[in-house]
Amino acid sequence: MPIRQQRHRPRSIVPLLAGLVVGALGGGVGVATGAAPTIAPSAAVGTPAAPAASGPAPRPASQPAPDTAAAPGNRLPACAAMVTSLPVRDRLAQRLMIGVDASDPGSAAETVRSSQVGGVFLGGKATALLQNSRLAALQKAARVPVAVAVDDEGGRVQRVKDLDGSIPSARTMAATMTVDQVRALGEKRGRQLLARGVTMDFAPDVDVSDQPADAVIGDRSFSDDPAVVTRYAGAFAEGLRAAGVSGVLKHFPGHGHGNGDSHRGRVTTPPLAQLRADDLRPYADLLGPGGPLHGGGFGVMVGHLDVPGLTTGLPSSLTPAVYQLLRTEYGFDGLVVTDDLGAMKAITGQFALPQAVVKALQAGADMALSSNVGPVTPVLDALQQALADGTVNAADNDRAVARILAAKGVCTP
Repeated sequence: MPIRQQRHRPRSIVPLLAGLVVGALGGGVGVATGAAPTIAPSAAVGTPAAPAASGPAPRPASQPAPDTAAAPGNRLPACAAMVTSLPVRDRLAQRLMIGVDASDPGSAAETVRSSQVGGVFLGGKATALLQNSRLAALQKAARVPVAVAVDDEGGRVQRVKDLDGSIPSARTMAATMTVDQVRALGEKRGRQLLARGVTMDFAPDVDVSDQPADAVIGDRSFSDDPAVVTRYAGAFAEGLRAAGVSGVLKHFPGHGHGNGDSHRGRVTTPPLAQLRADDLRPYADLLGPGGPLHGGGFGVMVGHLDVPGLTTGLPSSLTPAVYQLLRTEYGFDGLVVTDDLGAMKAITGQFALPQAVVKALQAGADMALSSNVGPVTPVLDALQQALADGTVNAADNDRAVARILAAKGVCTP
């Protein structure tokens, strides 16, 4: 991700979203033949939902959301059924996470209203969108809840530092704190993010690295020892989960020993056999069978890396074998998102954004991330054409959308 100053399913948001979804489906959501259905009309965390046209009455803001997911007779709908209720273009839009201008909440909400994207990414230093419940208006513009993501690792990569205080870099955490303290810190930070309407944190960084502190990974890595990275990154991720925020482990399959910075150009890592012995071990130990994060509630970000023995000519984010490694060898069935396709020269040096997005989704990514703020229509048009001509497989597309909706906690896989 651009360096800026910045499942178990998330428990704090599931009850609210469950109520919205159950109400919407009870109001007659089905396959749309005209206007798209509103699966979940709204709502940022902690704010009352606007009712669906024939859904439940509004709930006072002071009244907590009922635990509808647990109440008898009120189960979350199946994700497959929810996917089929969405028009094709809306399904494709769910697979996009786009940059929005955090200094212009009105424009951000209008972008969501017009595109119905699955997620938004808040980059840069502006914080207006993170204050005064302004993310609630953005959620109200969506027919399906929007994933709201930030980079908040600690150290030099923090998004809410100016609002909620600073947290140490990963390397400092590992050097000065216990695993339990890091877990508690992750939970505290997660609660701060969730209170502002953020539902996803592109953290922790699980790269294994001994780079100098100010290098591209550097002090963003907990350690050059895979076992230390596993313990501390796992603890931070578990803390986020306890707070109700989805953590995203990055940068698969491992940026820590790369020969450069993918923000500036193509980067080559050691061969796959060496990554297995080092950089990939935290993923295997955390996400693999028996690992503490195997049960879900987390995502994985795929980096833009050239890996001898794994990639052949394209960066890892555009290579099917990379996604197959994650899905088959580690049995990971959660959300997989690309690193930034719109502002990193490892991608932009070769591909325009619509082309890069098509290639990433074709390769196996669930969501394509682009941090730059720009028109969404050209990307959606390219995806719709790719779906029509078979470049993007329709069944694969629906499975990816189902994983995205499940990651948001609005349906059950």
